[in-house]
Amino acid sequence: MKARWLAHPVMSLLLAATWLLLQQSLAPGNLITAALLGLVVPRLLHGFLGAPTQVRSWPAALRLVFVVLHDIVVANLAVARIVLSPRSDPQPAWLNVPLDVQHPMAVTLLAAIITMTPGTVSCVVDDKRRLILVHALDCSDAAAMVADMKQRYEAPLKEIFG
Repeated sequence: MKARWLAHPVMSLLLAATWLLLQQSLAPGNLITAALLGLVVPRLLHGFLGAPTQVRSWPAALRLVFVVLHDIVVANLAVARIVLSPRSDPQPAWLNVPLDVQHPMAVTLLAAIITMTPGTVSCVVDDKRRLILVHALDCSDAAAMVADMKQRYEAPLKEIFG
């Protein structure tokens, strides 16, 4: 597949915006550098990135972003309570989260979301058995926690990527 200059336009925009935010200036030199980064880096990485992914539902993607941000804040508070409380008795557990999503980007994002949420880490994505092995810092009900991950994260990812 031949690389196009704007094969990954969202990445191009994010790279350019990130550069400008880091520089905290809209000086002409920074604008030129941002444009060059936005054009050249995705082109150089094209062989590693593969074909651009089509998002089928932007509203679902936006809702998922807010759910994940909310869950990260709540989980940070819960982990802080566990770590700082001398009477805490966390119940660590290994969870098998079966995968219903098929799209590789959806599986990757699900594993990343699980890992970003404090108190959980996705350890293995098992393609053969179609599951993600997750370690939870504190889990009193494994089935409920798995169902929650599937409902809060996997279901929207299915809607977003089909």
